[in-house]
Amino acid sequence: MEKLLTIFIFLSFSTSSLYSQNKTIKGRLIDDDLETLPYVSILINDTVKVGKTDLNGFFHIDIPISVEKIIFSTVGIEPTTIKLADKCNEVEVVMMLSSTYDFITLKRIDKLRMKRFKKLSELHKRAFEKGIFKTDKSCYIQEFMPYYKRK
Repeated sequence: MEKLLTIFIFLSFSTSSLYSQNKTIKGRLIDDDLETLPYVSILINDTVKVGKTDLNGFFHIDIPISVEKIIFSTVGIEPTTIKLADKCNEVEVVMMLSSTYDFITLKRIDKLRMKRFKKLSELHKRAFEKGIFKTDKSCYIQEFMPYYKRK
């Protein structure tokens, strides 16, 4: 009887830990002027809000292991989607400020945005040199999202 009870307790704990597989992601967000970004919303699965950054741009969230993409969004900043690497648990992201373009085609706007996007890795290194970030390279993949899509 005692063995049965021990086996039952062991199995119940092992199955409960099996279904609650989460990982902790922490990090910091800054803009392309190397200023911290407070109160940025953090989303997974395009709609589920899992947290916000604090006043200094730091965040600490728990997400399911199956989640690969995280979206950062706030007013005045272009939404940023990153794809996490396998062993990535510290994320430091440089986000681009949103701009207004008048009397320019979407194709031209994307060229200007792409020029700014290509400088983000350089800005990440500068943030590391100034002591804002802890790492000099990012452990995630950030893709450019164009406004103009060719048919």
